[in-house]
Amino acid sequence: MGLTPTSTDLSTTITVTTYPTKTYYVNRDTGRVVTTVDELAAMKQAVKKILWTERYHWLIYTWNYGIELNDLVGKDLNYVTSEFKRRVSEALLQDDRVESVTDFVFTQTEADNLTCTFNVNTTYGTVSTTTEVST
Repeated sequence: MGLTPTSTDLSTTITVTTYPTKTYYVNRDTGRVVTTVDELAAMKQAVKKILWTERYHWLIYTWNYGIELNDLVGKDLNYVTSEFKRRVSEALLQDDRVESVTDFVFTQTEADNLTCTFNVNTTYGTVSTTTEVST
């Protein structure tokens, strides 16, 4: 009688289930639920929500949700540019439907504002988005 197993049958079946992405669409101007959306339209809203939510600030969200941008305000433009790209990618790649974040283009709109346009490649297609940070 030993402590090692005598059976090596590891034929456990694992089933991966993919659930639909149907979600409520919220009109940001009115704050009201307008309809439901699915797939690419749901991803567009998910990307916006992640980028609008400051990470670690709201108790309702896990620590994996949102983006850290507040501490970039007032920092050097070169630092913000490099760090912004990393933080956007890190925040969006937490969603398993996001495959990659590419094509970052930075534009200095005013002396203290930086606009970034980039593509979010998802399992449903590409979401092009623009966001701004004060430097």
